Amino acid sequence: MDILNIIAVVVSIASLLAALAHAGYLAMLNSAANKRAGGGPIADYVRSRWPIAGGGVAGAVVALLFSAGGTVMDILAVLLAVGSGAVATKALQSTQARYRSGG
Repeated sequence: MDILNIIAVVVSIASLLAALAHAGYLAMLNSAANKRAGGGPIADYVRSRWPIAGGGVAGAVVALLFSAGGTVMDILAVLLAVGSGAVATKALQSTQARYRSGG
């Protein structure tokens, strides 16, 4: 295992964790919205965000699979993982900012 492969695996796992965090946050919001009267707008918002969350998870999984290949695949894995991780992180931050309660 060379250093590029280790980097590809670590970045891919980090990307997958970010994508799963976004999907988990959406699931939590959806659950809370469905249990609460007047949660329809939140549930609608969550439904509109599922494709982004699914795409982030799919991209991170593909990047992790790419990291099992050779050097070229490791480079592609890093690029794909960075992209999907950035999208997932930004989407999670925007969703949290929208529904963050002032405490």
